Amino acid sequence: MAQAVEEWYKQMPIITRSYLTAAILTTIGCSLEIISPYNLYLNPKLVVKQYQVWRLVTNFLYFRKMDLDFLFHMFFLARYCKLLEENSFRGRTADFFYMLLFGATVLTGIVLVGGMIPYVSESFARIIFLSNSLTFMMVYVWSKQNPFIHMSFLGLFTFTAAYLPWVLLGFSVLVGASAWVDLLGMIAGHAYYFLEDVYPRMTGRRPLKTPAVIKALFADEPVVVARPANVRFAAPPVDEVPPNQ
Repeated sequence: MAQAVEEWYKQMPIITRSYLTAAILTTIGCSLEIISPYNLYLNPKLVVKQYQVWRLVTNFLYFRKMDLDFLFHMFFLARYCKLLEENSFRGRTADFFYMLLFGATVLTGIVLVGGMIPYVSESFARIIFLSNSLTFMMVYVWSKQNPFIHMSFLGLFTFTAAYLPWVLLGFSVLVGASAWVDLLGMIAGHAYYFLEDVYPRMTGRRPLKTPAVIKALFADEPVVVARPANVRFAAPPVDEVPPNQ
């Protein structure tokens, strides 16, 4: 059993493995009181005035207490982050990292701007960890890129992947969780999907081109389609050979 888990972990692509490891270690560290969540949460004032810039990253690593909700999000993180990195972003690790960076930036910007808008500022002020939203963003992007895959929710009903974010949003509402967290992930995911997939097809321009600095950090191996060696093709039948002109 332990060996199977080890093999499963080693076979994960680099970004998925790194994010999953950091999230689990951070959440366990907080549960054991080795790390304080008060040093991790998103606080714009502390970031600007006391230069605690690590909060811009650490708020995406903590998934609250270790309960059933934590296990669900770890499953979504391991599954859909891996599916994106191995399929849609195969051989494009830098582009995948840039997608996560874009999503984290959009989510942070929404929370900061929302905190300054009357009537909704209190709701945004309660959002101090964006880890769940970033995970939901990956689920949304995957569902948009694989809309026709058939899925089942707890064996109760089937649907196509295009509706997966809405099914999960409805489930969150039913169990009493905040819908804001999931909605933020959907907004960030749709922004990325539109700018990366829809807008380039409409205009021929790609606004989310990965910067060269990020590409330099990752040595992506080209995806090569293997061809059988020493393949010989039989000559066409005599009656199919065109006559000499």
